[in-house]
Amino acid sequence: MIYLPETMKKWPWARAINPYYEEISAQSKADFHDLRPFNPTSQYAFDKCDFEHFRIGCDLMNVFFIIDEYTDVENMPMVREMIDIVIDALDNPHKKRPEGEIVLGEVVRRFWELTLGSATPNAVKHFLDCFTDYLESVVEQAEDRESDTPLTIDGYLKMRRRNIGIRPSFMPAELGLNLPDEAFYHPVVQELQYLIAELVFLDNDMVSYNKEQATGDSCHNILTVAMRQFNTDLQTALAWLYEHHAQVQARFLDALKRVPSFGPQVDPQLEQYISGMAIWPRCNDSWNFESGRYFGDKGLEIQKSRWVPMLPKVERDPMLRADNVRVLLVKL
Repeated sequence: MIYLPETMKKWPWARAINPYYEEISAQSKADFHDLRPFNPTSQYAFDKCDFEHFRIGCDLMNVFFIIDEYTDVENMPMVREMIDIVIDALDNPHKKRPEGEIVLGEVVRRFWELTLGSATPNAVKHFLDCFTDYLESVVEQAEDRESDTPLTIDGYLKMRRRNIGIRPSFMPAELGLNLPDEAFYHPVVQELQYLIAELVFLDNDMVSYNKEQATGDSCHNILTVAMRQFNTDLQTALAWLYEHHAQVQARFLDALKRVPSFGPQVDPQLEQYISGMAIWPRCNDSWNFESGRYFGDKGLEIQKSRWVPMLPKVERDPMLRADNVRVLLVKL
């Protein structure tokens, strides 16, 4: 059994859900199913993740997770090729994708074509900057997997702040805003972005470790890195994660006090953007337990008890590739 510390107990932002979730989520799923990115069994497991937010947010979450599933099973040259397809789809959102191309191109093209109808020019610019940085980090992660070079905690934290994909996930909060670069790229605002990214990936690594160790894919997880660096066991690594998570929360709350004023036109917009940013760790924590991705149908029960049975090892197919991605259906 694994005991998961309650990392979000003192986070000031409460759980909330978009009132249009059911309707918009169904639309996003229907459009996504039309592209048939997975076989029927894996599609069912993927749908258990239950992605949320309004339509662009729903589509963006689908984009992140399909990129994650497809790139996790490929070598670095193939990951580079897939990421180049994604970037080309962003550059050409109104252009028909080539016949026979991997489905990632059309998934991203549809998402971006829809987004461009709602986003302000600055929101588009900021998203492309953050999303491209995330995409390049996915290639770097694939290279790290092949080199099998052990990461230190500091090195892992630096890498994971980029490839968790949280900074571009703030885009729905900026869709209708016109934040100038001087505000968006201010060092304190950037610090807030990376601190939220760290909170999210710490919780993500905590809840995903069980699934990853079962499939033999736990090398890129803060708990594995901590166990190796501190020469300790899993439960001690989880205790370290809890303490580090609390420190990052404190740093975020401190940084909030240091956000400067950019004038009466910008300040309310920046406040709205930061509020959307601050909701993310709570949203992520709720989704971790309310979806079926990590705990199957036992999520709410585990959220209360915090005890998780260790999953048995699943034999990993060494021939598995992106054209036959298999999403593990968790049953506890």
